[in-house]
Amino acid sequence: MPQQEAPSSLTSLQKDSSSSQKHSDPKCEVLGNLSSGEQPIIYHYLDFETPLPTRSRPSKHNEATAFNDEIPLPAYPNLVPFISPFSWSSTRKTFILTLSSAVTMLAAYTAGAYSMPAEELRQKWNIGVVTFNTGITTWAVGFGAAPMFLAPLSEINGRRPVFVFSGCLMTIALLGCALTDSFAGMLIARFFTGVGSSTFATMVGGVVSDIYHTQDRNTPMAIYSGAALFGTGLGPLISGFIAEYARWRWVFWVQALLGGILTTAVIIFFKETRGSVLLSRKARALNAYYEEMEAVGHCEWDIGPLSHTFETPQSLEPKYERIRWKVLADENRASISRMLYLSLTTPFHLLLTEPVVFFFSLWVAFAWAILYMSFDSIPLVFTTSHGFTISQVGAVFAAVSIGTFIGTVLSIYQEKLAKMTEWGRMIAKSPEGRLYFACIESALLPIGLFWFGWTTFPSVPTIVPILAVGCAQIGIFSIYLAVFNYLADVYHRYASSALAAQSFCRNILGAVFPLFSEALFRNLGFPGASSLLGGISTILTAVPFVLVLFGPRIRARSKFANEMNKG
Repeated sequence: MPQQEAPSSLTSLQKDSSSSQKHSDPKCEVLGNLSSGEQPIIYHYLDFETPLPTRSRPSKHNEATAFNDEIPLPAYPNLVPFISPFSWSSTRKTFILTLSSAVTMLAAYTAGAYSMPAEELRQKWNIGVVTFNTGITTWAVGFGAAPMFLAPLSEINGRRPVFVFSGCLMTIALLGCALTDSFAGMLIARFFTGVGSSTFATMVGGVVSDIYHTQDRNTPMAIYSGAALFGTGLGPLISGFIAEYARWRWVFWVQALLGGILTTAVIIFFKETRGSVLLSRKARALNAYYEEMEAVGHCEWDIGPLSHTFETPQSLEPKYERIRWKVLADENRASISRMLYLSLTTPFHLLLTEPVVFFFSLWVAFAWAILYMSFDSIPLVFTTSHGFTISQVGAVFAAVSIGTFIGTVLSIYQEKLAKMTEWGRMIAKSPEGRLYFACIESALLPIGLFWFGWTTFPSVPTIVPILAVGCAQIGIFSIYLAVFNYLADVYHRYASSALAAQSFCRNILGAVFPLFSEALFRNLGFPGASSLLGGISTILTAVPFVLVLFGPRIRARSKFANEMNKG
C-alpha cells in the first residue's frame, strides 16, 4: 500500500514520562545533576522534511568532564543513505528502474521458456501434454500465492531484503529445474521458481511508487509493464533455439545463469526504496548518536530549527531539549499476523464486493489466460499447419515481444500527446481519463484472435498469423496497463489489495487455461477455438466503455473508493 506520510514534527511532540524514565541516561543525571522527571526525553515525529538540530548544549554542572577537550565527540551519522527516494537524482532512479525491469523480464522469461523442450521431456518421462503443462500451472500457482505473504514483509522490512531473498530462491529453483531427473522434481522446482519470480513481477510496481510521484509514473509504469510482457515472449524465443540445438537442461542452465547474474546485481546495486523503512533507519541512527553524545555529557539539543516554519523571533531563539525521534508509520503499522490476515482477506473482499475490481479482474485475467494459452497453442498451430521446428516456433514468439514493445511506446507517447490538448488535460484529471486509449487499443485483442484463427490454414503465408499474434499482444498490454493504473488511481491506500485481487485472478486463469488449450484447439478446430476466445474477449472489451461512461457514478457508490475521494 502507499506509505502514509508522518505529520510534521511541529505539531507532533509527545512527552512520555514512562519512556523518559526508561531512556534516562545516568551520565546526564550526574553531569547535569538532574532527575528523570526534570529532564525527560521528548519524542518528535520524523519525516524527510524535518529540520534536524545541529547544536548541542553540554551539561554545565561538572565542567571538568563536560568541557574536557580530550574527550572526543562522536562522529555525526551519515544520513545520505536515508534521504527520500523521491529526491533521488533522475540517473539513480533510472538505474533502479532499469535493474528492476531487467529482473522482471527474467521472471516473465521463466514462465514460457518451460514449454519449448516439451517434446524431449515428455518422451523422457513418458507423460502426456496435459500432464506436462501442469509445470506451467505450478509455476503460476506459486507466482500468484507468494505475494500475499511477501508483500507484508516488504512493507515492514523493506523491498531490498525481499528482493534478495526472492532472487536467491528463483536462482536455486532454476538450478533445481536443470538438475532434476524426475517430473515430480520438476514440478516442485517450477513452483518455487514461480514463488521467487513473483516478487519481481508484482512488487516492482511498488518500487516505482516509492521513487516516482503520481504525475511522473506513467512512463516508468509502462516500462515496467512492458518488461513483464516482453520477457514472456523472450522466454520461448530464446529457449526454442536452445531446445533444438542443445540438451533440454541448457534451457534451465541459461535461466539459472541469468538469475545468478541479476541477483548478484540486486545484492550489490539495489538500494532500499521503501520510504517508511528508510525513515525508521534514519531515526535509529540519530537516536544512537544522541545516546553517544549523552555519554560524553551533551544531553540537550537546540530544537529551534523545528519551529522556524513559524517565522517568529521566538522560534529563532535557542530551545534546548533532550530529544529522540520516532516514525508515525511504525506506530500505525499492524502486527505481522494482522498484516498477513489483511493481505489474505482484503483482496477477496474487494473482489466480491466491488464491481470495478471484479470486472477489471475478469477482463485482465482472461487476457492473461490467452497469453499463457499461447505457450501451448502457438506450437500446436505452427507445427501442425506449417511444419515448424522448435526453433521456428520459438521465433514466432518474437511477435509477442515486438507487440509489447509497440504497446509500451504507444502508452508512453499517447498520454504526452493527449496532454497537449485541452481535451486531453481535462480527461487526465479523472481516473477514467486513462481508459480512453484502452477502449480502442484493447479491441486489438479480439481482432488479433479472430485474425489468428482464420489465417492458420497451410495455404496462408505464415507471416499473416504471426502478425495477428503481435496485434493481440498490443491489446493484452493495453489491458494490463489500464487495469493497473485505474485501480491504483481509484483505490489509493486500498490499491495494493485491489491489485492483489486482479493478480490472483490473472494467475488462476493463467494456471488453468494451458491445461485444456490443446483439447480446445483440436476439438473445435483452429478457427473455431480462436473465434470462441475472440467472442468472449469482445464482450469483455465493454468493461472500459462502461467505466468511461459511468465510472464516477459507480465510484460514488463504492465504500472504499469513495472514502478516499472524500479524504
